[in-house]
Parts: sequence; C-alpha cells; structure tokens
Amino acid sequence: MSFFITLIETTDASRRELEAEPKIHSMIHHGLTLPEYRAFLHDLYHIVWHFCPIMAAAASRCDDAFRTVRMELYERIEEEKGHEEWVMDDIRAMGGDVDAARSVPPSAPVQSVIAFNYWAAERQHPCSVLGMLYQLEVISSVYGGRVAGAIAKAVGREVDSGGFRFLTSHASMDQDHMAKLNVLVKTIADPGAQAAIVNSTRVNFHQFGQMFGPGGFAANMADA
Repeated sequence: MSFFITLIETTDASRRELEAEPKIHSMIHHGLTLPEYRAFLHDLYHIVWHFCPIMAAAASRCDDAFRTVRMELYERIEEEKGHEEWVMDDIRAMGGDVDAARSVPPSAPVQSVIAFNYWAAERQHPCSVLGMLYQLEVISSVYGGRVAGAIAKAVGREVDSGGFRFLTSHASMDQDHMAKLNVLVKTIADPGAQAAIVNSTRVNFHQFGQMFGPGGFAANMADA
C-alpha cells in the first residue's frame, strides 16, 4: 500500500472532525455573515502570506535524500507566490480593511499553526511541510467551491462579482496540486519523514478547526 493511501487513512479522522465542527458545518451549508467572512479572510491572508516562506524554510533543510521534495517545493513556491494579494483583493471587494489585514495579527489558532509549521520544517523534519500542503489542498479542493457559493448566497452576492477569487481559484487549482502531491508522497519511504508528515497533517487539521472556535477569527470580527 502506498504511503499516500496510508496518509489518507491515518488522518481522515482529523478531516472528519472538521466537518463535525458546528461552525464549519454551518459555513459549508449556509455560508457566513459578511463580518464573519471579512474576519475569516483576515486570518486566511496571514496563512497564505506565510505559505511560501514556510515552504522555502523546508526546502532549505532538504538534503539530497529528499531532492525530489526540494524540487517540488521550488516549483510550488513559484506557483503560489503573490497569492496573498488575491486574498487582499477579496478583502477589498468585501469592504474590509486591507491595512488592518496586514497590520493586525491573526487569531491565536492561526498564529499557532503558522509557528508550528515553521518549527516542524526547521526543527522536526523538512518533509513536515507536506502535511501542511496536504491539509490545505484537501480543504481547498473538497470544500472551497462549496464554501464560496454558500457565502455568496448568504451575503447576497454572485460568486463572480468579486470577493471570492482565492476560494474559487484554489478549489480547481488544488485538485491538480493534490494529484502532484499524490505522486510525490508515494516516493517517500523514510519512516521518520512519513511520521513527520502524518503528525503535521493532524496538527494542521486540528488548528484549522480551532479557527472556528471561540478564540478563532470570530474574536476579531470588530477589527476585520
């Protein structure tokens, strides 16, 4: 059995826990209010801003035993750089405060997961970054389009009228990324690397769920 299948099977309970989170279930099916969506985009901006630097940190730690991972990360950085500005465009389109998005820290769970991913890439194992990629791409490809549609309906807008560029673009883009990640992960046989990827995936799923709890983005609605 390939490690990619093992990764799915050993972390799928963490993904299912997300769907069971009441606020996430509600977002998927009923969307968010406009203040909630602005606050969510605020948190999302910081996640996306750190995406490439975390991959760069991981790539710098990959020795030649993980050259394939390093090369894939270089390619992914080229594809993803600047996407935080897509989130900023969405904030602007939804009447949010772009200056605050840049200057005000994200919610505590987002700060925690950003810090974890830097630490995991630099101190645990550089392949940990693949757990971050897997978690984000599962969420984008499986839920991104549905969430964009639900939020658009909730706030009385059309999806293509502006404000949903990041969600809709990554809903389709990350399906291709997931296919590439499938191929890459199957090449990883090192037990330490595999364990680090599984752990990272679980932590990233957990912390994403925490974004929707009491200390998550809703706490920053007044500032979004």
